Amino acid sequence: MRYTLPPVAGLSTLPFDAIIDVRSPSEFAEDHMPGAINLPVLSDKERATVGTIYVQDSPFKARKIGAALVARNAAHHLEHGLMGMDGGWKPLVYCWRGGQRSGSFTTILRQVGWRAEVVEGGYKAYRRLVRQALYNEPFAPSVMLLDGNTGSAKTDILAALRARGVQVIDLEGLANHRGSLFGARAGGQPSQKAFESALAQVMAGLDPLRPVVIEAESSKIGRLVVPPMLWAAMRAAPRLEIQAPLAARARFLAAAYSDIVEDKARLLETLDKLRTYHAAETIAQWSKLAESGEMEALAAALMSEHYDSRYGKARADKTKVTPLPVAGLGAAGIEAVAAQIDALLA
Repeated sequence: MRYTLPPVAGLSTLPFDAIIDVRSPSEFAEDHMPGAINLPVLSDKERATVGTIYVQDSPFKARKIGAALVARNAAHHLEHGLMGMDGGWKPLVYCWRGGQRSGSFTTILRQVGWRAEVVEGGYKAYRRLVRQALYNEPFAPSVMLLDGNTGSAKTDILAALRARGVQVIDLEGLANHRGSLFGARAGGQPSQKAFESALAQVMAGLDPLRPVVIEAESSKIGRLVVPPMLWAAMRAAPRLEIQAPLAARARFLAAAYSDIVEDKARLLETLDKLRTYHAAETIAQWSKLAESGEMEALAAALMSEHYDSRYGKARADKTKVTPLPVAGLGAAGIEAVAAQIDALLA
């Protein structure tokens, strides 16, 4: 039995008990359907070996060896991960194109008695749905950008807005990156495809008749690119500009970037990358502050001497800007500005 996937918005309610990705671990790690588990019928090494035999030796020999490996790995999954499933279990299985790997595994599952089905077109069919949603369809909800200089607690304000029931998209959270030279986070960034999969799921859950708040970003967050339809909506959107004192932003930034603060070697290495933009004396002053642990002073210097001017140039041509002055960026200040934004959107 073959199952045709619905649009992205319907993927969270598929009529199956499990979604099984039988591709190799590296394929799964790059991207996969939402909620899928990985039960590979070929490991990365086995897949490479079969592919080499197919090209360099004999397609028939490759199919024989591949079939033996698939059967062996399927037996392992049956004996371990799947032994506890009852007779009514209904899984959905996919591989790259919905061909031999998923077909073979599904045949075995159906022989057991489970109501397994194969995704028509495999992962590639799913990927087409994601691209359709992100690259071809206009972004439906109206967008309000949350702007403000570095250290304005925009991510925390987004979280406070979400807690109040406001629709938000946290692009930095999805990209696992804070959007600057200092923005790398533990675990690294997902692949572009995985980023787009996560973004498509968030977008599918939005009410198109209600506005959505998104942090003002460039078209790239770390090494990941914001898809074109969303980027077009962001470029045309009005902005709410958080205006907080430099001292408050420095205090917030020193706490928010504690992972970098605690890693002096990483901090000094990152500061060194700014030599393209600043004199050696300036880099030396910043490095001295880092080495002496004066993180609020370093944050203030970086913002006043590097980031603020660049933010100012980036928004110089933006006319639809509503200023939101904020005295402090503690919990009370963040909640107050979230309440103000909530009221503006009502």
